[in-house]
Amino acid sequence: MTRIFLALFFVAWAGSVPAVEPGEVMSNLLLEERARSISKSLRCLQCRNESIDESNSGIASDLRVLVRTRLADGDSDQEVVSFIVSRYGEYVLLRPNGKGINFILWLSGPFLFLVGIFCLYLVRSKANNTSVPSPLTDQEEEKIKKISLS
Repeated sequence: MTRIFLALFFVAWAGSVPAVEPGEVMSNLLLEERARSISKSLRCLQCRNESIDESNSGIASDLRVLVRTRLADGDSDQEVVSFIVSRYGEYVLLRPNGKGINFILWLSGPFLFLVGIFCLYLVRSKANNTSVPSPLTDQEEEKIKKISLS
């Protein structure tokens, strides 16, 4: 049991290890902390759902270096993120902002869910309201007999 726990612990721990290489680490600890914070919020363009802080890909490494270079040049965190978004688009943000088309995309899911619930209600209410047809009148039965005899 202990071995299983240790194995699971090491697997979970290995998954959370950042991919920042020693050559990328800044000597200024405050700037390094800011760089790590920004890196955790940017998506790796190759790995799709990993931050550039976690990814070992070449483009993630290039983006980490770019973040650190911009911070060393005196840019604010927002300026660094804005620069990267202007080059790669909002896709690079792990948590896109809720402006413009993103706002519409964020709202479309719940809206379509509500439309689906409403349509389901309409279909169910229509199915429950189906009435039993009235029996045929004598005239209708005679017409059917004439048609079937022809």
